[in-house]
Amino acid sequence: MENYTMEGRTYRYYGEEAPLYPFGYGLSYTTFRYRDLVLSPTVLPVCANLSVSVVLENTGLRDSEEVVQLYLRWEQSSVPVPRWQLVAFRRAAVLAGRETKLFFQVLAEQRAVWAQDWRLEPGTFTLFAGGQQPGQKTRAPSEVLSARFSVTGTARPLHRC
Repeated sequence: MENYTMEGRTYRYYGEEAPLYPFGYGLSYTTFRYRDLVLSPTVLPVCANLSVSVVLENTGLRDSEEVVQLYLRWEQSSVPVPRWQLVAFRRAAVLAGRETKLFFQVLAEQRAVWAQDWRLEPGTFTLFAGGQQPGQKTRAPSEVLSARFSVTGTARPLHRC
């Protein structure tokens, strides 16, 4: 095998074709609403981590659990990257009519790209938070919020952070 790229070999690289059952797809006995997605800081140095919080509200009549998923999208990269990449997820139990605030940490190494070694690059990124993948065609009763952040500095190998 000489071609080690993942393009055309996994759903992350299929382009516009969506998988039949994407990660996190499933049914629930209630409905959830996402709000107040906060990224901190919104401009960070190339080696810094990103703090994320989001409020999850159970708007249905039954107590239930939701798998909250965070995806990262590179807006520009020096090498081919997936359309988006899962960077965190957490199962959260929420009582009917209640809400909870969830906190995540997106590590700098999760933004690394492979270019002969693992590298961190400056640029603009979009973070998605919700109960399904961004742009999912097979809709689950959930929504996806998004927010942008920027990374400043010069590109550097991951091991130099």
